[in-house]
Amino acid sequence: MKTRLEELTENLDSVRTRIAVAAQGSGRSASDITLIVVTKTFPASDVKILYELGVRDFGENRDQEASLKSTELPDDCRWHFQGQIQSNKLKSIANWADVLHSIDDLAHARKLDSLVSSDSKKDIFVQVSLDNLPNRGGVLPILIPEFLDEVSVFPHLNVRGLMAVAPLGEDPAVAFQRLKELSGQLVKVHPEAWEISAGMSNDFEAAISQGATHIRIGSQILGVR
Repeated sequence: MKTRLEELTENLDSVRTRIAVAAQGSGRSASDITLIVVTKTFPASDVKILYELGVRDFGENRDQEASLKSTELPDDCRWHFQGQIQSNKLKSIANWADVLHSIDDLAHARKLDSLVSSDSKKDIFVQVSLDNLPNRGGVLPILIPEFLDEVSVFPHLNVRGLMAVAPLGEDPAVAFQRLKELSGQLVKVHPEAWEISAGMSNDFEAAISQGATHIRIGSQILGVR
């Protein structure tokens, strides 16, 4: 039976190889892509193993769990919040998360801006709804230009780019192509917001083919929860 170290090493190596192949197939370098290992529900012991294997970016969506984990890891870890944001949790999230991938509410952006110390900035991605359903997470594509204009004025937020999840039942490559096109339009006005957070365990190669700079991988590395 494999040890947890052996299992995580094998899975991480496999994913890194797939990232390199997908990047090469798109005329890109694997070094252009940030691998975020989604460690939600997994113990800090797994995160520590991944850290020893060279991982520095970790994704979480549960505030209390992530807050505790972050205190057990070295300071050079980068913690990414990628879940639905609750206003009453924002202060706590801001204490441990280096990057928030799911900003889709102007009130949340305003509150987050007020929570960041005067001499620093918090990195954010604006979440896009690729299925165009207003009751789901994300800003509708047609509203993204205006939303980005509004969020960009907050002095303590650094808008890195757009984040999206491929809709269920749709070809991920087609969905991510729409995201890439939207990103291309926006960088003409906001050149600093050029990055794309897209792709998970089942579709990260499609995301890479459409320009993803940040991919969020959980089960392919850590196994089924």
